[in-house]
Amino acid sequence: MKLNRPARRACLVVHVVASAAWLGLTVGLLALGVTAATDASPETVEAAVRCMKLFADRLLLPLALLTLASGLVLALGTPWGLARHRWVYTKFWLTLGTTVATFFALRPGVNSAAAAVAAGGPLPDAGDVLFGPVVSLSAYVFMTVISLLKPWGLTRRGRRLRARAASARRTGSRPTAAAAAERS
Repeated sequence: MKLNRPARRACLVVHVVASAAWLGLTVGLLALGVTAATDASPETVEAAVRCMKLFADRLLLPLALLTLASGLVLALGTPWGLARHRWVYTKFWLTLGTTVATFFALRPGVNSAAAAVAAGGPLPDAGDVLFGPVVSLSAYVFMTVISLLKPWGLTRRGRRLRARAASARRTGSRPTAAAAAERS
């Protein structure tokens, strides 16, 4: 099923805003993580880690899921397709991977750091508050770049679908029902 123009535009706006918010939130988490890892004041470290916990618990996962869902709707509802262009396919897997990593790695690391600092102890491991945001930020910047540049061309499936459509145009025939089903 293809999205009509207003639905496609609305979904694109949601996707870009959610993606930009996810990227911005990650920059904020990195700034808080650097503060927690480098500041000597226990009060500052605790405040930074508590803010990280709040953002990680309340904002990160909803933004990640919204980005993933809106990207899937765009991929499946537009001619870009999910498995037709390498850049779309790469973005999908990176978004899925970073969403899973947010849930299973970044949030638990921040939560354990917050628990340790709240108990009056020092930050146990700076990696708990730095590694996740650094990896996430790298992935999001890379995904932003490939969204703009659209490199690498078609996948094997995309080339096959394009050749089939070109052949149908040359012969003047309409694509078969099987070909139409494969496209969607």
